[in-house]
Amino acid sequence: MVRRFAFLALLVLPALLSSTAASGATGTPLVTAGAIPNWWGPPADVRMMLRQVSPANLKQDDTTLVEFGTRHTASSQTDPVRGIGAAAAWLFGQLQGIAATSNGSMTVQMQTFMQQPVPARIPVPTTITNVFATLQGTDPTASTRIYVVCAHYDDRVTDFLDFTDDAPGADEDGSGVAAVLELARVMAPHPAKATIEFAVFAGEEEGLFGSTFFAQQAAASGANIQGVLNMETIGNPLGDNGVSEPHTISLFSQGVPTNATANQIAFLQAFGGENDDVSRQLARYVDETGENSATDMTVQLVWQRDPIRGSDQDSFLAQGDPAVRFTEPNQNFNHLAQNVRVENGVQFGDLLQFVNFDYLAHVTRVVGSSLAALANSPSAPSSARRIIVPPVPFVGSNDTELRWAANPESDVVGYEVVWRNSTDPEWTFAHQVGNVTGVTIAVRNPANTQFGVRAINSDGDRSPVSYAGPATS
Repeated sequence: MVRRFAFLALLVLPALLSSTAASGATGTPLVTAGAIPNWWGPPADVRMMLRQVSPANLKQDDTTLVEFGTRHTASSQTDPVRGIGAAAAWLFGQLQGIAATSNGSMTVQMQTFMQQPVPARIPVPTTITNVFATLQGTDPTASTRIYVVCAHYDDRVTDFLDFTDDAPGADEDGSGVAAVLELARVMAPHPAKATIEFAVFAGEEEGLFGSTFFAQQAAASGANIQGVLNMETIGNPLGDNGVSEPHTISLFSQGVPTNATANQIAFLQAFGGENDDVSRQLARYVDETGENSATDMTVQLVWQRDPIRGSDQDSFLAQGDPAVRFTEPNQNFNHLAQNVRVENGVQFGDLLQFVNFDYLAHVTRVVGSSLAALANSPSAPSSARRIIVPPVPFVGSNDTELRWAANPESDVVGYEVVWRNSTDPEWTFAHQVGNVTGVTIAVRNPANTQFGVRAINSDGDRSPVSYAGPATS
């Protein structure tokens, strides 16, 4: 009740702000800024789900994946015990069993297509199957929003075309697939306001073919994907550099949009905002909602799409969807995409013995905490913008006028303006402005300040930030 009473103040803030505004170019008093609030606990029901994440379950699922021998995209589709076909059938069965606990809220699908040959990667036409479960949202004003949590279940050894040798794929990306299954298991009985899709893709190692098809089909159907959380190689905190970080997970996010046009690039060059792509805002949100006492983890933000190797988030970035990649901060490349062997006393190969399932459970909780926050909070306000036309007859103004569109969710009770210095990596200040779609505020040194806005619901949950880029109206 205390949190809800606090929101009564949102209803009177617009009147207070307008009563102090002046007509001159520099007449608005400096706003009283507060620090970014620590609003996500997470709440008791989410903590209960996160406590159910089990290292034993993760190990059991990863062990089963390894026992298929190889999950190479070109391996057998028909062998009942070995190859990618057997793995796909098992994953479908696992998700169907999980769906049975959802009281009808979860459905499971296999999405199959024929991938045509690609030189040096796919030598012959090859069937590729994605498997995914959809947990339908409960709020009619939010359920059209979709959040995808995903991993890839195919694997490989050193040679891209070797589909016969054993390829355990325990860490890359059996760890991510096990996490997808575990999140589906603990969340299925507790659907959120928005819709969640738990997806595992094939064809990643050869060129992101499965996720590309999935993302393209989603875009063609008009699916409203608001966030993609891709888990790629998340099971080993110890790198081949000897560094172990058992309480850290790296999170990659792009700055400049993948599909930016020449005009958009020119706009970024003129006005900035290259650190404020929708995926960068998603990463900041994960940092805000994934680091807490329920996860006991630090989210290490990495301002890059992924300089070493691409992964399935790239397929969604190509469609303009917000997407990020989780990965262990120090990788051991002796164990990734290697034939199983011993050389000079060194064990190579992506074996189960190198996966730390307690660490994997912690990472799974980070993703689950942020996924629950995303799916139960409002969407980022649309059309957020910073008006750069000064009032007549002035040539400029230290006032900042912000505008945005009203959110569609029925439980939204107000909005919060956030800002930071242009050199700061994360939002540092916040000011609630009421249930309005525009406000004029004054801050110190506005030319060196980036602004955004986010929605707040009746439980105090915040949306991801919508960056307010320069506009004339």
